[in-house]
Amino acid sequence: MRLRKKSLATSVTALLAAALMLSACSGGTKTANPTPSDNGTTTPPTEAASEKFVLGEQPLDFSFYGHYDWYTMPTWGEDAATKWIKENKKVDVKAVNSQGNAQQKFNTMIASDELPDVIWLERGSDVEKLRENGMLVPYDDYLDKYPNLKEWLGEAGINMLRSPDGKLYQFPNWYTSQPNGNAGYVVNSKIYKELGEPKLETTDDLTKYLEAVKAKYGNSVVPYEPGIEGQGIDVLYSAFKEDAMTRWITIRGVPNGDKLTSIFTDPTYRESMQYAAKLFRDKLISQDALTQTADQIKEKVMTGRVAVYAASSPTENAMNAHAELVAKDPEAGYFMIWPIHKEGLDKNKIFPGTYTQLGWNVSVITKAAKNPEAIFAFLDWYTGPEGQTLLMWGPEGGYWDGYEEDGITPKFTEKYVTDAAGLGKLQAETTNLQWNGNTVFIDTAKAKYESTLPEEERNWSTRWQYEITWKTQANATEFINLDPAPESEEGIIRQRVEDIYTEARAKALFAKDDAEVLAVLDKAEADAQAAGYDKLLAFKTTKWQENLAQMKGQK
Repeated sequence: MRLRKKSLATSVTALLAAALMLSACSGGTKTANPTPSDNGTTTPPTEAASEKFVLGEQPLDFSFYGHYDWYTMPTWGEDAATKWIKENKKVDVKAVNSQGNAQQKFNTMIASDELPDVIWLERGSDVEKLRENGMLVPYDDYLDKYPNLKEWLGEAGINMLRSPDGKLYQFPNWYTSQPNGNAGYVVNSKIYKELGEPKLETTDDLTKYLEAVKAKYGNSVVPYEPGIEGQGIDVLYSAFKEDAMTRWITIRGVPNGDKLTSIFTDPTYRESMQYAAKLFRDKLISQDALTQTADQIKEKVMTGRVAVYAASSPTENAMNAHAELVAKDPEAGYFMIWPIHKEGLDKNKIFPGTYTQLGWNVSVITKAAKNPEAIFAFLDWYTGPEGQTLLMWGPEGGYWDGYEEDGITPKFTEKYVTDAAGLGKLQAETTNLQWNGNTVFIDTAKAKYESTLPEEERNWSTRWQYEITWKTQANATEFINLDPAPESEEGIIRQRVEDIYTEARAKALFAKDDAEVLAVLDKAEADAQAAGYDKLLAFKTTKWQENLAQMKGQK
């Protein structure tokens, strides 16, 4: 569960951003200027264009529900960025929280027809459930009036988000047109130096290193910290096959030709679980890997009590911890390594994480909203340059002051470099308020400035994104939107398979030897097939092939 983020932009994107300056930055202004059409002629402004909702002219209040067990929305207006928005744009957002039971909360809201104005959730079946019940507002009429989404995501991306009725109901988060992501391996600098800086490239190297950590530090240090819900166990999957995607674990299906096949019989998955189970029984992995909380993980990382930390996005905790630890001890802190691979494999074909063009999740506006257009206007401004700059770098005058010649890229101040800890704190405060993250804009702005700095002065997270993580994430766009509706036959099968998978993963991790790992996975395969797994895989295969056809048509 993480707020999955971000990518490296190209010079082409920077040029595009400059070209889009006027429309992307002007979310809160009215204009009646003629605009050029595709053929170079001009078209007169429409009546609708002159009736845009202008942020800041009148108050906008709406309720917001994050559809996750783990998500509690930070209080709007308490951090510097949303305080500025509240005061200057007159926007106030009221939280509706799941109280740790999101699905029950969601079902209750639907049954009672008492919906929040905005719901933030995964793409797929829950969105379609709302749409089919006539509870969502389509965005199509707003796209030209508020152009940031259309201009930064593009028509092809918008079309991939459309529902079966052809309309757009979903506003994406961390969408992108280029590689991004933070999955990988973080290493404790001080421990690494004290152990002689050994080679740390292959799975054998990793095992030896973790054993050395345990021998020297005992229970005072966790050799391998896999993050929340054991994400680092899935990261290890990528080490055992070239071009393998951790996304295949997520969808519970592995490509074999033009079909998706069982995760339980996948040789790579079986080998990776044997490896992880051995590390676990040798007490080289956190013994509460599948049950520990985010706060417990953060505390260990912040205090330097982990030797290797791997997860789908370990950079957030590691960045903040690095700044704090180095301030106390120059020898301390964290760095990232190139992804671990099995001996004999090409290290440049190992991908511990994935990204998709549509990013992570989406925001939908429900028909409970009194002024859905105003909310869309805000979301569109929020994903544009001004909104994104505020969320990532705070109000003007602190970490940035004014704009570059393109009119949208912030000019960063010396404080950006000298107060890394403060910047990290600011970004940690707004992370759970990034509902419409614009990957290309954020990373274009960072890239332009960071490239001018000496290596030692670069932002910790940005440095390792440049050097490692953005180069080692695979494009998994073809595997999005594969899940069936929960109440359908395939949806019921999917839930059974999910339960079988969750139980089998835990049992395999706790297995006493390699043979037991395989026995656990064999039983899971038999149980899943009895539950209708083949039918589910056939359904997902059809969806996957439809995605591929759609993507080919976009080229």
